[in-house]
Amino acid sequence: MARNHVEVERLLGTGWIVCWHTYAWRPPIDVYENDDGIVVRVEVAGMRSEDFSISLTGRTLVIAGTRVDSEPKRTYYQMEIHFGEFRAEVYLPWLVEPEDVEASYEEGFLKMCLPHSQSQCRPVIEAEAMEQEEG
Repeated sequence: MARNHVEVERLLGTGWIVCWHTYAWRPPIDVYENDDGIVVRVEVAGMRSEDFSISLTGRTLVIAGTRVDSEPKRTYYQMEIHFGEFRAEVYLPWLVEPEDVEASYEEGFLKMCLPHSQSQCRPVIEAEAMEQEEG
């Protein structure tokens, strides 16, 4: 239990957390920041864009969907491809306007781009320039 507590604290320190719920399967998710904002990539091959539900409430991004296996099977010899419902929550380090989120599904990856909020983008004024303005 103590090891899990340390891991949670480590994740909380990074500014975002991916939270899994008990569903049929969990697709792998990458969450990273670039110059434009946060990017969330979910590996979910074999789905269509209408199979996903994406919602943003406050600082919580929720990605859910269902991957259906349409091929009938009689006997499994190996089963590593998961089907059924999934849901993941990503807690963001800052607020993002829902209308600013861009999502695309290409080649088995669902990708969401969440730009920096306006409150995160502040112009940097050099101290020398400020002294000239005051004098």
